[in-house]
Amino acid sequence: MTRCIHFFRVAHHVATLLLLAACAATSEYDVVIRGGTVYDGSGGVPMTGDVAIRGDSIVAIGTVSGRGQLEVKAEGLAVAPGFINMLSWATESLIEDGRSQSDIRQGVTLEVMGEGDSMGPLSDTLRADMLSQQGDITFPITWRTLRGYQDTLVKKGISTNIASFIGATTVRINHVGWDDRAPTASELEAMQAEVRTAMEEGALGVGSSLIYAPAFYAKTPELVALMKAAAPFGGMYISHMRSEGARLEQAVEELITIAREAGVRAEIYHLKAAGESNWPKMDKVLARIEAARAEGLEITADIYPYTAGATGLDAAMPPWVQEGGYAAWAKRLQDPATRKQVAEEMRAPTDKWESLLLAAGSPERVVLSGFKADSLKQYTGMTLAAVAKLRNTTPEETAMDLVVKDGTRVGTIYFIIDEDNIAKELKKPWVSIGSDAGSLASEGKFLKSSPHPRAYGSFARVLGKYTRDEQVLTLQEAVRRMSALPASNLRLARRGMLKPGYFADVVLFDPATIRDNATFEQPHQYASGMRHVFVNGVQVLKDGEHTGAKPGRVVLGAGAKR
Repeated sequence: MTRCIHFFRVAHHVATLLLLAACAATSEYDVVIRGGTVYDGSGGVPMTGDVAIRGDSIVAIGTVSGRGQLEVKAEGLAVAPGFINMLSWATESLIEDGRSQSDIRQGVTLEVMGEGDSMGPLSDTLRADMLSQQGDITFPITWRTLRGYQDTLVKKGISTNIASFIGATTVRINHVGWDDRAPTASELEAMQAEVRTAMEEGALGVGSSLIYAPAFYAKTPELVALMKAAAPFGGMYISHMRSEGARLEQAVEELITIAREAGVRAEIYHLKAAGESNWPKMDKVLARIEAARAEGLEITADIYPYTAGATGLDAAMPPWVQEGGYAAWAKRLQDPATRKQVAEEMRAPTDKWESLLLAAGSPERVVLSGFKADSLKQYTGMTLAAVAKLRNTTPEETAMDLVVKDGTRVGTIYFIIDEDNIAKELKKPWVSIGSDAGSLASEGKFLKSSPHPRAYGSFARVLGKYTRDEQVLTLQEAVRRMSALPASNLRLARRGMLKPGYFADVVLFDPATIRDNATFEQPHQYASGMRHVFVNGVQVLKDGEHTGAKPGRVVLGAGAKR
């Protein structure tokens, strides 16, 4: 009798395997997403239909009769191309956790890096500096080139795709160091050669961040020269402009000049007017950009949908004190005469450099978000004003003390942006979305800091608050801004739309419930409403939970030598 039961079990198991094999053989597709409202990324009217995936690509859209090995019910859900994060700082967070949790749970399938600093190419000096500045997340630097970094991430395993600009600051440090001077002719030639090599390896263009030392020291002709090196490869210039405050209009003019003289496309990182006195300038800025576009220049911008920015305490101090890099900066801040001068300049309104402390209006509107030193982590999430009161020092002295003691520039959030201007910017058809943040997780080392909520909510906030609730955008237009628009601006092949032949980066979300949940007080909260996410045809989010899959790839620029 026992032998018969065993035989029955074996026979049943074999029959099951044969049935599964037969089903697989007769399945025409790997995945079929059934009956969703399909937003193809074009901004056009959505349709109800199916999306079929085979391998890493979309192969059919509409009424799909064939079966998929995986059938996904999408009734009541929006089906859209994966979202593109135009300004990602997931450079280190993906090393720590390749799942890219905070962004995947919003539908981001491509992280675009390189705001001024890029993860390569690295000189010995820059590599040593990067190692010394590591905070809660520590890692060996085994690569030298930008592509080497990207390949290292993919080999380790990441859930999102990645792409990057080469950082103008990175190139400058490699050849000029942290000095406040123009490059020599030979140095500039070497910088241009480094740009060309990165473009051949797949960089998207050159990114700058001009309010920070040593990028602040670069003049317009230097940036034009770098872009002339990138231009033959289809490279874009993308910039955290020289000013977002007192000289905002002049900074926009510089970006337009670089685009015109180098013959390239240009994008403004996180377009904003920083500081209440500068908020009225936004109308003129938007008009100037549209005039440049009418002239035939391809000028675009991206934003994050929050009234605060996040950077470091370096953005509260004059660039001259930071010349030479962190060690020289910290040493100067310990000299009484220098401290006195720095404090005076931190308090004095100026258009010579960009002070986000002054733009915020008061130290009560400046929040300290991340420290390296354990002795300072008690201040995480507190305002600069509150910490100054606890330490019985002025806000300016407190900022200097914290930079010296922490060994870093100290992560900082500044409340500087007008809510009305965000809506104005979102209404422009050439504005896309970037988080300007890492892709984090509500666990582990990430809980040691209090990040800007944009890391967890930027894309969901656009879909929830600004699209569904306030109707600044239609849903089809919001999807376009986060998919086809950035893909087109970056000249990405087969990305950004739901079309046969395109890579199967696909997201499914509930338009009625998608929302950001992260706040400045409690930032480590995932967005809700995103149901399923596929990256290169592989499901990485299922029923709102991460599957653990890591199918992310390097997405190359148009000029890459394949």
